[in-house]
Formats: sequence, C-alpha cells, structure tokens
Amino acid sequence: MVFTLPEINFGWLLPEITVSLTAIVVLLLSVFFRQERAMTLVGTISLIGSGVALLFTWNLWGARVDIMNSLYTIDNFGTFFKILSLIITLLVTLVSLKYVKREGLIKGEYYTLVLLSTLGMMVMVSTNHFITLFIGLELMSIGLYVLCGLLGENVRAVEASLKYFLLGAFATAFLLYGIALNYNTTGILDVRELARFINSGEFSLTPLFMAGMALLIVGFGFKTASVPFHMWTPDVYEGSPTAITAYMATGVKAAAFGAFLRVFYVAFSALLAGWSSILWLMAFLTMTVGNVIALVQDDVKRMLAYSSIAHAGYILITFVIGDPSLSSSILFYCLAYTFMNIGAFTVVIMLSKREGEDTSLEAYAGLAGRHPLVALSMAIFLLSLAGVPPLAGFMAKFYVLAAAIKKGYYGLAIIGVLNSVVAAYYYLRVIMYMYFKEGEREQGRVDISASYSLVLFVSTAALFYIGIFSRDFLLLAGEAVGIFL
Repeated sequence: MVFTLPEINFGWLLPEITVSLTAIVVLLLSVFFRQERAMTLVGTISLIGSGVALLFTWNLWGARVDIMNSLYTIDNFGTFFKILSLIITLLVTLVSLKYVKREGLIKGEYYTLVLLSTLGMMVMVSTNHFITLFIGLELMSIGLYVLCGLLGENVRAVEASLKYFLLGAFATAFLLYGIALNYNTTGILDVRELARFINSGEFSLTPLFMAGMALLIVGFGFKTASVPFHMWTPDVYEGSPTAITAYMATGVKAAAFGAFLRVFYVAFSALLAGWSSILWLMAFLTMTVGNVIALVQDDVKRMLAYSSIAHAGYILITFVIGDPSLSSSILFYCLAYTFMNIGAFTVVIMLSKREGEDTSLEAYAGLAGRHPLVALSMAIFLLSLAGVPPLAGFMAKFYVLAAAIKKGYYGLAIIGVLNSVVAAYYYLRVIMYMYFKEGEREQGRVDISASYSLVLFVSTAALFYIGIFSRDFLLLAGEAVGIFL
C-alpha cells in the first residue's frame, strides 16, 4: 500500500504559520535572555507576530477551500473567529507588557504559551473534522493549564491551575468519548459527511449515538462555562493572573462557542429540535445562576467570573432556537463581549496595591475622584455588560432576544430580560462605589501606563462603534454563518 501526502498550499496557512514561528522565536529568545528588559522584547515580538497574522487572516475573508484532505477548512466562519482570537491576543499581549513585570512573571514562556493557545483556538474554529478539532482543543488547553499557575508563589494560582487541569481533563475525556461513540455508530469523523449521512435514509437514531451527542454537549459546556459545568470558573478566574483571566474569559469562550456552533449546526442540524429542551434548561440555569451568585460578590474579579457564566447563557439562547439563519447573533455577541470584558479586566489590573492587585469592591470607592478617566472607562464597560444603549452590549442582547421572540420562545426571552435587570444591579453597584462612595481605608495606587491606556481607549471606542454601526457587523457575521445555510 502506497501512502501519498496530500498537496498543501501553505498560503492558506500563513496566519497559523506566523503564530507558530512567532511562538518559536519568542521561546528561543527567552532561553538566552531572562532579564526584565528581555520581556519587553519578546512581548513586542509577540505583538508584531500577532499583528502580521491578523493581516494575513483578514486577507482570507471570502475564501472557501478545504486543505489536507478536508482536515482543515478555510471559510468565512473560521476566519471570523480567527480574527477575533488574534484581536484578543493583541489586546492581552499589550496589557501583559507592563503586567508581567509588575507581577514578577519574568518568564518568556508566558508569551509562547499565549501564542500556542491562540494557535489552538485558530485550529478549533477552522476544521470540519473531529480529530483536528480535538488537536486544536488540546493545544489551546494545555497552554492555559500552565498559564493559570505561572504565579507559582501564589497558593490560589496553583490551586487554579490544578483545578483547571483536573476538571479540564475530565471534560476533554467526555468530549473524546462522545466523538468515539458517534464514530462507533456511523464510522464518520468528517462533520459534513456526518450531516449528509444523518440526512440520508440510511441513518437511524440509536441510544449510543444520542449518548455521544450528550457527551459532546458536556465537553463544550465545560469549555463555555455553562451551568451545570461551570463550577471551575470562579476559582480559576480568581486565582489566575488577571491578564490570563481576561484571555480565558474571551478567547476560550469565543473559540469554544465557535467550535460548538460548527459541530452542532453542520453535523447535527437535523437533530437539534430533539435537544432544544435540554439546551433551554442550560440557557435558563446558566443565565440565572451566574447572575444570582454575582449579586453577592464583594470581589470584582470574582463578580466578573460569574458575569462571564451568565453571558454564556445569553449565547445559549440562540442554540435553543436552532435556526442557522439567526446564528449570526452568536458571532456578534462574542465580538461585543470581547471588548467589554477585556476592558473591565484591564481596569482590575490597574487597581493595585503593594502586595499585588486589589480586586475588592472597596478598592473602587472614590475612583472617579482620583482617576476620572479610568472610572469612566470602567463605567462604560459595566454599562455595556448590563446592556445599556447605544453600547455594543445592548445590541448583542437585543439581537439574541429578538431572535428568540421571532421563533416563539417568549418565555426564554422574558427570562433573558429579567436576568439583564438582575445583572444591572451588581454592575451599577460598582459604578455607585466609584462615583458616590468614599473609601473607608487607604486606597492603593492606580497603575497608569501607556499600554493599559491604549487597551482602555481601543475597547471603549470599539464598544461605541460596534453599538452604533451594529447592522454592519451583524451583516458581516451573517456572511460568516453562510456556511450553515
């Protein structure tokens, strides 16, 4: 038997190649240079590499081609999420230029692991094959397991890393076992081939196949921090370096939802109606549990962690609907959520004390008087998270809830609105502390730097721009989900 390697046009893989080469260069430089100044160098190289990869990815818009025997796919859907992943990487790397020095993370592998995790995200959202999906998922996850525990002297960081590793391994096992059960039933690993087989007269729905689908939902539910697979999220987000928390809360969630959307809307589109009740319950619980527990949090970082869970619930509403033509609202939501969340976590990083970050709610008391622009930025991010017009967060929730109403899911839409009202309380509580409450103890300093300020400016401007010109971005998202139609 003669095995021939598939012909590959590496031009289609320039974004992935650029990210990979940048990660290798950064790792090699970090071996020879361990000084603080070297961290600025490797951070700058990471920025440049991510920026170049973003330009290459942008040029792929409109392309639709399969390479490597259909193991990898270039289409607008994958390109959208790759652009989003690289934007997140750029913003997090920009924040990290100052953050790693302040926290003593003089470790070149920091940027290498971020880049490799980004590469995993890019692979996850650009494949129609379960094996490639699994490889991308593991590439993303393994780097994050290490990144969570890089603050080795911090007990909470070690706990976060260990908890994320153990629970992540279980979730990966569920996902892999789900893939195995489906393969055992159908003998197919290609998502599109599986869709064709399901829609043919030869397919019969067996308990084994249903179990495989259920395990896939468990695996994706963990990665998206959906209830009841969310228990790891608050502790891991709180214990991890805050720059990595921002990266996980945006990049990992977006990539996981992208892969979830591709698998279920392509392979299992004909079967989604049978799972709507379970997804309905997941959406309801995810929104409600996240928001209710966030109400009683006095730590802003932990509050944002529960907020992240709640926002996953809003995105799940569109999965309940099961209409591919309305799935563009998921992509729009991920885009808006990226900027408001990274912006909020950047402010958390900026409020510091001698021992490190001060994430308590009390640290925000009187912030408007001390640093009015920082307080204004945080207020904008929180109002967007709450869904206040004309910010992008409002339009994101509007499109999701409008889709639910259009398809007759009035109860779920009402639950979404009520949850938004509940969420507004704890977001406005932070704003009240910043503008109307005097600090009851000596306040820590606010760490102002050019990189932090740039991230705040970009995130704030993006929220207004996306909110005001939301229709243009929704049309762009509509082009991306055209592969489902």
